[in-house]
Amino acid sequence: MTDTRNFGSATPKVGAGWGWMLASGVLSALLGLAAFVWPFAATYAATLVIGIFFLIAGGVSIAAGLAGRSHERRGYAIGFGILSLIVGMVMVFAPATAALSLTLMVALWLGLRGAMEIGFGTRLKRGRGWMIGLGILNIVLAVIVLSTLPFSALTLPGYILGISFLFSGITSIAAALDHRKGAAAFGSPA
Repeated sequence: MTDTRNFGSATPKVGAGWGWMLASGVLSALLGLAAFVWPFAATYAATLVIGIFFLIAGGVSIAAGLAGRSHERRGYAIGFGILSLIVGMVMVFAPATAALSLTLMVALWLGLRGAMEIGFGTRLKRGRGWMIGLGILNIVLAVIVLSTLPFSALTLPGYILGISFLFSGITSIAAALDHRKGAAAFGSPA
């Protein structure tokens, strides 16, 4: 008797796993919404998680530097490890300070990006208004972030996470539903 089941197939059945993709998308979207409802908690949690990653990276880098006695980048590995440990400790033990630094960097990035867009936009022949408008919008956003400190420092990273998780979830949900109908999971167009 021949077994017709295909257990070790390299090609999965069309639509296989769509439920997991859907569950992942729904969870991500719910986390995104939760970050909007509780932006301070999301900022605090993200700061702690990133701080722990810095601590782990710092410890591993120092260990690699100490273990690589004859390696030419040993000093760099140890220095990078110490710097990572310091940043990680600030993020874990003073998360409000870390969130403030992150928020200031976002404001600086928005302001510089806006100035570049206005400068570049003035030289465009087509789409000049859109580019200049985008630059003005980014500068206004930078001013809003700076004018609402320190409150914005305690909520902005949470809102950013919320946007990321929400749109990631929506994308996964749409992909799961397409995959259920037979489309390749997260496949590139043919």
